[in-house]
Amino acid sequence: MATKHEQILQHILSLQVGSKISVRQIAKDLNVSDGTAYRAIKEAENQGIVSTIERVGTIRIEQKKKDNFEELTFAEIVNIIDGQVLGGRDGLHKTLSKFVIGAMQLNAMMRYTQADSLLIVGNRHEAHKLALEAGAAVLITGGFDTDDSIKQLANEKQLPIISTSYDTFTVAAMINRAIYDQLIKKEIIFVGDISTPFESSYYLTTKQQVKDWYINNEVSSHTRFPVVDDRMKVVGMVSSRDIVGKEQSTFIDRIMSRKPLVVQEKTSLASVAHMMVWEGIELVPVVDGSHVLKGVISRQDVLKAMQQIQRQPQVGETIEDIVSNNMSQNPDEDGLYEARVIPQMTNHLGTLSHGVFTALITEACDKMMKIEKKAEISIENITVYFSKPVPIDSILHVKPVLLDVGRLYAKIDVEVLQGQITVGRALIMAQLINR
Repeated sequence: MATKHEQILQHILSLQVGSKISVRQIAKDLNVSDGTAYRAIKEAENQGIVSTIERVGTIRIEQKKKDNFEELTFAEIVNIIDGQVLGGRDGLHKTLSKFVIGAMQLNAMMRYTQADSLLIVGNRHEAHKLALEAGAAVLITGGFDTDDSIKQLANEKQLPIISTSYDTFTVAAMINRAIYDQLIKKEIIFVGDISTPFESSYYLTTKQQVKDWYINNEVSSHTRFPVVDDRMKVVGMVSSRDIVGKEQSTFIDRIMSRKPLVVQEKTSLASVAHMMVWEGIELVPVVDGSHVLKGVISRQDVLKAMQQIQRQPQVGETIEDIVSNNMSQNPDEDGLYEARVIPQMTNHLGTLSHGVFTALITEACDKMMKIEKKAEISIENITVYFSKPVPIDSILHVKPVLLDVGRLYAKIDVEVLQGQITVGRALIMAQLINR
């Protein structure tokens, strides 16, 4: 039976896109407390099926697929630019395909203004009207208002007309930044993207026996399985270690490990990879908020996804991407890496930021380990025991030296040079993900 939290989420999903949602109404309709309703609505907002807008309220929106994650709804635009909705609230859930800056003559402006687009313009009432008639929403900059007849038209067309106090350039930059951030998020892989779904997963129940472990092991080749109760909640894990020396008729709940490590579908790939390496486990159950089994994720799934990431072109550039793109191997000396300090890598004083300094060190170690040991690494500890300010446009040479390496770990000393002068030194402890 679904929990109250799950029932509220299912109820919200059943509502028509554009419907207004309130804590009080949900609590009344489903006979739950205000606190339970509030928590469920917040979860729905995290899942991207509702959006809360100041002076408007919470509305049901279309949940965007990951492939279209760079698209924004008009409701999200309102939040981004601290806007005020003048009309067309019923269309806030709609997704804009592009935005157009109205800095031209009306006839030229209309050639670029299409249905589902957003026209960014000042106090030009005729442009507001023509855009709405063309099926486009309107964003008025400079804090200006518009005619009541245009607001009425926006209501009829169910197309938002929004006002913001920011100027046109600032608004365009803010929307661009939001789309850019979404592109970076789009690249982040979560457990739900790569895990084996419940229908294809192998698990055991508390009432099954050791002989059932052998059956699952023969079919799946896994040595570790989640154990569920009669409500499909994960209550334990059973591995090859647990069954050694046990009779075939021994019940699973008598030998399983309780309170196992689990992840949810929204757990990042990086997090689950770190967990598997650190704990030395090959398979982790994937559960929902009620601890119900939704699937499993294996070490092979993680490694395959990490290899796929390396082959994919980067769409949104992060600090790590900037560091990686600016670092190359020195052709004159093996194991020496070269990087230029560009403006994006500096702090407010114009010197290399501490965060980028750390990224340079880890990137060099990662490249070195891939070449020397054919291994991926997960950084466990970085000790920077010497650093000096490095000005912009400096050429740095990063030299990682492998001090010790085992089957599962590596110890690396890293020296950073500017010319012949040492400007940084660090010691890194890392786990090996694969060999």
